[in-house]
Amino acid sequence: MDTARMARSWHFLTAVVTWAALLLQLVLVVKGSVVLDDAAPPALGTRLIRFISYFTILTNLLVALTTTTLAAGQDRFPTWWRVLRLNAIVGIAVTGLVHWFLLRPLLDLDGADWAADKLLHVVVPLLAIVGWVAFGPRGKAESGLLWLSLVYPLGWLAYTLVRGAVADWYPYPFLDVSERGYPKSLLACAGVAVLLLVLTRGAMVLDRGLPSGAGRSAPRDR
Repeated sequence: MDTARMARSWHFLTAVVTWAALLLQLVLVVKGSVVLDDAAPPALGTRLIRFISYFTILTNLLVALTTTTLAAGQDRFPTWWRVLRLNAIVGIAVTGLVHWFLLRPLLDLDGADWAADKLLHVVVPLLAIVGWVAFGPRGKAESGLLWLSLVYPLGWLAYTLVRGAVADWYPYPFLDVSERGYPKSLLACAGVAVLLLVLTRGAMVLDRGLPSGAGRSAPRDR
């Protein structure tokens, strides 16, 4: 099997696993599973809004969308796609790190809830990052995308704080203003923002140094 076919196969595997993980978690949300909240689940509409308010869910969705296009053999990469791809890779790395060090100790899951949690926070990050390192495509993370790539995560942080103040609900305990107060929550936001900036810059440096696994060159971009 040539490198390009291996790349498409890996991206296809990543896309299938990610879509399956998102679907499983959605089914659990519709059924009323409780993960981080101790209270009884709210109405379905509220549960669905909360579902799409998690950085984990949105970032897994970016991974699913970008790897689906790569598995389909896309070889032209407009600026908006390159920004979303960078968001997907950096965001899923942050998802894995934050889950492992901050959220995992708080969770006591079993059955389908455990499976969905591990797929979204461990399996998908590993598949996506390994696929990016091994197969690229390279030359898609030039330095000019740095500030554009921060629109998504910083926009999510702003949305989370504003909606949290209105709805009195926050997707992650370390952002919960009602429990931690604004100083600690804003400090956590600043820490996440710095981590995103460092990882984004690191991804750009690596993108220039890693070999082009899929054998595609940047000049074909439009």
